[in-house]
Amino acid sequence: MPETKDTPIRYAVVGLGHIAQVAVLPAFFNAENSTLTALVSSDEVKLAKLGARYEVGSRHRYRYEDYDKLLEDDLVDAVYIALPNHLHHDYVTRSAEAGLHVLCEKPLGVTAEECQEMVEVCEENDVQLMTAYRLHFEEANLEAINTARRGDIGEPRFVQASFSQNVKPGDIRLEPLEKGGGTIYDMGIYCINAARYLFGDDPTEVVAFSESKTGDERFSDCDEMTTAILRFPRNRIASFTTSFGAWETSTYRLVGTQGEIVLDPAFGYATNLAYELHAGDKSAGRTLEKRDQFAPELIYFSECIRRNSHPEPDGYEGWGDVQIIEAIYESAATGQPVQLDVVEPPKRPDVNQIITRPGFGKPDEIGASGPKDWDGQ
Repeated sequence: MPETKDTPIRYAVVGLGHIAQVAVLPAFFNAENSTLTALVSSDEVKLAKLGARYEVGSRHRYRYEDYDKLLEDDLVDAVYIALPNHLHHDYVTRSAEAGLHVLCEKPLGVTAEECQEMVEVCEENDVQLMTAYRLHFEEANLEAINTARRGDIGEPRFVQASFSQNVKPGDIRLEPLEKGGGTIYDMGIYCINAARYLFGDDPTEVVAFSESKTGDERFSDCDEMTTAILRFPRNRIASFTTSFGAWETSTYRLVGTQGEIVLDPAFGYATNLAYELHAGDKSAGRTLEKRDQFAPELIYFSECIRRNSHPEPDGYEGWGDVQIIEAIYESAATGQPVQLDVVEPPKRPDVNQIITRPGFGKPDEIGASGPKDWDGQ
């Protein structure tokens, strides 16, 4: 652990795929209390080129096969897990058992059982676990939460959302559901989490439907499109559709008895976000320029480590979303509603969590690419 509260928290980034290269690694330049100390990948080219780019020396570059050595080297205080979804459980568990704090990309795990085990092992080893929900620090989404809590739109009644894109063949998001592929693990989790933080509550029942394009080989292992309806306490409803084979959308609408809040775009990290409020005969809106949404996660988590304070969003937040995701796919498979008893997080996101840092240009990727780098129709 750092000797003083002024010492930057030392991180290893585990996994050097698309999200790590275009968002996590450059975010360290904007996170003054955090320092990139080690890289983990079995791609020697990535390790060499990204190590040189971010001034991580050769002795601080580890292969996956050598991960236990990193855990033994007393080199870092925390790890940022940016691995494929089905590997989260293994690396979170091993890191926690070695006494390292863990910031893990969402979804926290593939199953609720995995998530529970990760939460428990972190608690047993007295390390902090945070699920990387970047929108819990993003101004437009937190202002929407605050506006709803103030009662500016009256009593919140329903949420409608959509999140879609045309994903290129072979992308990791198209993996089978048992490996954390599919539209809900990748995109629907944003819609689920948005409904939970806008209502400040958890759903009790879900019904869902999944579809795939006939003859489109991209979707041989996972859904192409899923629609879910979530029943919340106090007679509230959230509904959303996610798709890997449709025009790009990223939006939600919270409608109350006296107005509505609209975010469009709502979920992206590489674009502007836009916020509108309509209440009675009054309307207001603003567009927030693209900002670094990953440095705030690092800044916040590092402060939690320094102060030994429980983070929001924590492992329980990630666990709850995965419970809901499993129920959605169960309902879609059976055609029946599924009852839910979602584990409740000890904290909900709050407007005081807003942290802003300037955006940056997309770095050149090395042996990686995004989901939409495809010319197909």
